[in-house]
Amino acid sequence: MKKLLFILLIICCENIIAQDPHFSQFFSSPLTLNPAFTGKFDGSYRVAGNYRNQWPSINNAFTTSTLSADFHIMQNKIASNDTWGLGFIAYNDKSANGAVNYNYFTASTAYHKGLDEEGYHQLGVGLQISYSNMFITTSKLNFADQLTTSGFTGITNEVFNNSTLQTKYIDVNAGILYNGSTNDRNNFYFGVSLYHINRPTQSFTGATYQLNPRATIHAGTYFPLGDRSTLHLSALQSFQGGTNETVLGGAVQFMANPDAEKPVSLYTGAWIRLNDAFFPYVGLEFGDFRLGATYDINTSSLKTASEGVGGIEISLIYVRRPSTEKSINCPKF
Repeated sequence: MKKLLFILLIICCENIIAQDPHFSQFFSSPLTLNPAFTGKFDGSYRVAGNYRNQWPSINNAFTTSTLSADFHIMQNKIASNDTWGLGFIAYNDKSANGAVNYNYFTASTAYHKGLDEEGYHQLGVGLQISYSNMFITTSKLNFADQLTTSGFTGITNEVFNNSTLQTKYIDVNAGILYNGSTNDRNNFYFGVSLYHINRPTQSFTGATYQLNPRATIHAGTYFPLGDRSTLHLSALQSFQGGTNETVLGGAVQFMANPDAEKPVSLYTGAWIRLNDAFFPYVGLEFGDFRLGATYDINTSSLKTASEGVGGIEISLIYVRRPSTEKSINCPKF
């Protein structure tokens, strides 16, 4: 039984690495992309929510959701061209039809140092500390000896007494970010982030697994195409445990009322995850809200197993932007 459990855990942990975290709309989940994005927004505070259901046809393979909030601190006690942010993240990932459940709660901070008097260029450094909790509900597991012609309807010889296997650990993440602009209608940024710096260990009965660090290089920009349209581009390259991921693409923002203080905008575009999936994107910005939706169209060899069903993803970002506050030049998600 221990040997079978060890194999099961390795499979589960490898799947978790692939979902660490795994959002097609990485540009709409800034605090899971890079700790240095904490506090890097134009407004008083920001709340972001993300939900992803990947390959639902494969017994609800992965469902992932996050909720984050960040805000500025000490603004009256630091230089006017600097920004200091503090934030918090709650993350949940379920796999194997809910049998494997992974949660973490994170505190995040970043300081952005102005490189010029106007604050058009900043260099930021961020740090995150996470409390992580992973557990496996054994009553929801299926084993090979249960498989019959009617599915997993047999009785297994594995005995867990409906126990729950659990592991807890502390995780450390960090990142650096350069951000620049030449005017109030363009922006460009480049960052590097590193997760699982301390290589925490997941330990269960009969097996241990040490998390591999995940490094991500990412960049993006936006600039006007005309009075009513703006082009947004972004890309990332990540590495973890001998695997890598490359995502790139963009969207065009069409403004219905560009002269308004907070114009209503429609976003349309697409991103591609090389050798894996293509995902169209549509977004709507109104007031202080921005809603986005993508759908992964699988292009890899997994498209046969997934029966052509990819992953739907929804994002919602709220940024409180009082007109009385000083505008901060920053990437736009």
